[in-house]
Amino acid sequence: MKNTFGTAVAVTLFGESHGEMIGCVIDGLSSGVTVSEDAIAKALARRRPAGLNSTSRVEPDDFRIVSGVYHGKTTGTPVTILIPNTQNHSTDYENAPRLARPGHADYTAHVKYHGFEDFRGGGHFSGRLTAALVAAGAIGAEALRQKGIVIGTHISSIAGIEDTPFAATEQEIRAQIGTLSALSFPVFSQKQGEEMQNAILAARNEGDSVGGTLETAVIGMPAGVGEPFFDSVESRLSHMLFSVPAVKGVEFGDGFALAAHRGSEANDAMRIKDGKVVTLTNHAGGIYGGITNGAPLRFRIAVKPTPSIFKEQATVSLTEVKEEILSLKGRHDPCIVHRAAPVVDAVTALVLCDMLSLTFGVDYFSPASNPS
Repeated sequence: MKNTFGTAVAVTLFGESHGEMIGCVIDGLSSGVTVSEDAIAKALARRRPAGLNSTSRVEPDDFRIVSGVYHGKTTGTPVTILIPNTQNHSTDYENAPRLARPGHADYTAHVKYHGFEDFRGGGHFSGRLTAALVAAGAIGAEALRQKGIVIGTHISSIAGIEDTPFAATEQEIRAQIGTLSALSFPVFSQKQGEEMQNAILAARNEGDSVGGTLETAVIGMPAGVGEPFFDSVESRLSHMLFSVPAVKGVEFGDGFALAAHRGSEANDAMRIKDGKVVTLTNHAGGIYGGITNGAPLRFRIAVKPTPSIFKEQATVSLTEVKEEILSLKGRHDPCIVHRAAPVVDAVTALVLCDMLSLTFGVDYFSPASNPS
């Protein structure tokens, strides 16, 4: 099993949904990066379930940083974060037959690990592990902020109901990002947000679930980061984004809509402003030839409906190898789109920290090497 992502700055994920704890190790991050436990706690709070729109499993996420940080700064050695699991109801699974849940990794995990996997709550495949990613990403996001780079993700749509998109200019996008961190349901339009939440509750009342899309913007990335072909910005971000449970699609800039345009409509014209090359539009999402062009990075992801639903479903028994009907018990989200927003922020931060360190050197984030 491969649980590490990154080259210069790498993150390793460990633990299971119903194990003693989950956690992560960040290796390769420059020394001297500020680590704010308050910022980590706030990021975890954004991911935490709340109200009828989410699962009733609410973990306090009382994390501990056990290595790599001294007096609030990274030391340059691996940063290890531990998050105990305290609200796991393992009997929901131990006393039930091994029925594969449609849409989950139960069957594929059973095949790959020959029945030795910890299947409770999805085990290592559970969205519970994204809490560790959020904690790691909060440290990465602070390192990026020290370089003037900020990330924001809002709900683009849920159940076909669409939010106001990110604006066209960098200044407007920066202002929009500034409004998101305090929102547990990150939308720009309160009216559309209320309609989305009503759609989630309607699905919940029917024992069903809904999906949606998230839109992310990154402001402040310098031009020249990334590689052509295999390590393009799109390749690296997509790799990490598809590692987030339930993500089934990624598009950059205008994405699939570009297929219907002519080149004259799709191209981003360029000019000089204050001695720098800038684009007049941003259909490409801030990336040319796999490399950042200095414009805001923009991408959207598709999040499928939560596979854990309370409607009866046809399935199979993994232990008895026969067809069964699954009637699900336990605690489950009718929608995970809003909770995925801080996870997308986190994994984006980790990818960009890695790519910037590869481009400019492993001490890129160290204040000692950047005395300004």
